[in-house]
Formats: sequence, structure tokens, C-alpha cells
Amino acid sequence: MSGDKPEVTEIGFVGSPSPKPSFGRRVLNHYKRWWWVHVIAIIVVVLVVTLPLVYVGYPNIAQGDINDSTLAIKEMIISEPTANSFHLNQTQVLGTDSIFHPTIYAFDAAVSLLGAASAFATVKVPRVKANDGTVIRIDQSLDLSDVGAFGGFATAVMQNEEIKLNIYGKPDLKQGGLPKIGVTYNKTVTMKALNKLDGFAITEMHVLSDKPSNGANFGGTVYIPNPSVMTITMGNVTLDLSVDGTSIGTSYLNDLKLVPGNNTLPMTSYVDLDAIGPFFTKYPNGLPVAISGSSTNSSVYNGQAIPYFSEALASNTLNVTLDLAKLLS
Repeated sequence: MSGDKPEVTEIGFVGSPSPKPSFGRRVLNHYKRWWWVHVIAIIVVVLVVTLPLVYVGYPNIAQGDINDSTLAIKEMIISEPTANSFHLNQTQVLGTDSIFHPTIYAFDAAVSLLGAASAFATVKVPRVKANDGTVIRIDQSLDLSDVGAFGGFATAVMQNEEIKLNIYGKPDLKQGGLPKIGVTYNKTVTMKALNKLDGFAITEMHVLSDKPSNGANFGGTVYIPNPSVMTITMGNVTLDLSVDGTSIGTSYLNDLKLVPGNNTLPMTSYVDLDAIGPFFTKYPNGLPVAISGSSTNSSVYNGQAIPYFSEALASNTLNVTLDLAKLLS
């Protein structure tokens, strides 16, 4: 019917879907939203990696390099001895093949004969850069913490071809920008020793026409080899002379200082002519004379007995053949 309203049909409009964000956009949006989570994760990873490296790996590497390093004593000068001290001048060389070259700070090192019950002294080791070939010089007066232990060291030096010296301390160490850490320095150094003065000889002997104040009636020259790197000041040395256990006199080496290499030194002796008389018939080709020291006063420096050197001298007996009959004829 013409009066009816026309029908209206609604037609829906469907818009086209919005484009999907690209992968890069999604990643960017993710980091904008969750950046703080990633920062925390990075920090955790860095700490997990670096903390064990700095506080476990670095100390272990440093201690390993200390253990693998070497120490060679090139010179040892013992001078100005007293009953309980001496002056030490020592040169030593550090050896290392490590790629790291840390600073080792000054430290106190206990020094002992390897295997001894106690150290005989404490040496102040200076600060050094741990490069291969670094020269370490020590120049100081040492008070002996154990005089008996140093007597054992001096005796070992006299009696053996080699000795082993132990050096122990706990220095601080620092590599570059890494923190300072503590390490243990426990090093054993092998040194040549005096080997019982093997090769000792009286190269010349003569009758003294003018007797010195010590009553000596013979003068002479002795040869003392020193294969070690040690220079040892012993002061005035007095040695007993005997034949078959019978005392026949005394020898004197004044201001004795043994240096590395060959030592040719003057000696004087008092020989009891009455005591040696009976031995001339028994030993027509020369008297077998034993030369030994006293453990209490064989070494005297500045009027003071040096017990550790006296102990070393007393531990060793030198044997020579002297044709005193020919000298007296």
C-alpha cells in the first residue's frame, strides 16, 4: 500500500583489520615494557660470572703463580756478627713464566733451614714487581729469634755440599685493577755450602823468629776453598791442633772473612815442641795433624764469642800432614 512506510534494511560495514606489528616493533615494545627485568638479569649474569672469577679464580691463579715461581740467591754476605745478631746483605733473583706480573707488597719472611723445628730470623722482604728476572736486594741487621737454630744452619753450611733454605711469609698481592689479596709465600731455595772445607791445605809454613803476642812460633799460609755464594765474617778464629788425640798446640786465623772462591790467608800457630817430640819417630814422613774448633769460643768478633760460628767450626775436623821435623832441623 502506498501509505505504508518503506522498509529500511541496515547493511553492516566491516572495516579492514589493523596491520599486525612487525617483529622488530614487538621486540621494541617488549623492552619498553620489561626493560628493568632485563637490566636485573644482566646484572645477575655479570655477578655470577665475575664474582667467582675475582674472588675464587683470581686468588687461585695468583697463588698458583707464586707456587710455580723460583727464587735464586746470588749473593749472601753475613757481617758484623754478635752473639745474637748479624748484618745481612743479600741479592736474589725472582723467576716466573706467568703472563701476569702483579705487585707483591713488602712482607716479613721467616727464614729457616728446611726441616728445622723453628726459624732463626725474620727478614723484611721489600715490595717488588713480579717480573721474570726481578732482582730483590735485602740489606738489614737481623736479630736472631733462635740462636740455636742459626747454629744448626751454620753447622749445616759447614758440613754439607748443599743446603736448603726455607722462606715463609704471607704477603699481599695486586694485579692491575683487581683488588689486593693475600697469598702464601713458601719457597725452598737450594744453595751451595762449604762442604767441610774440602780442599783445605797449609801451603807454606815457617818458623817465626819474632814471636807475636799470642805466643805463636810458626807462621804459614792456608788455602780455604769456598764453593758457595756466601761471604762470612768470622772474626778471630782459634783452632786446636792434635796428633793421635794428643793436644800439640793452637792455630790462629785473625780477622777471618771467607769470600766465594779461593781464599789464601795468613795463619800463625803455637806448637808445643815437647809434645810433638815423641811423634817424630812414629811418623818420619810428617805428623798427621787434626785441626778442630771449640764449640764455645773458636770464633771471636770485637771481643765477643760468636756461638753459632764456633759450633760450626767445632763440627768439622781438618786433617793435614806437617813435616815439622824438617822445619825444625
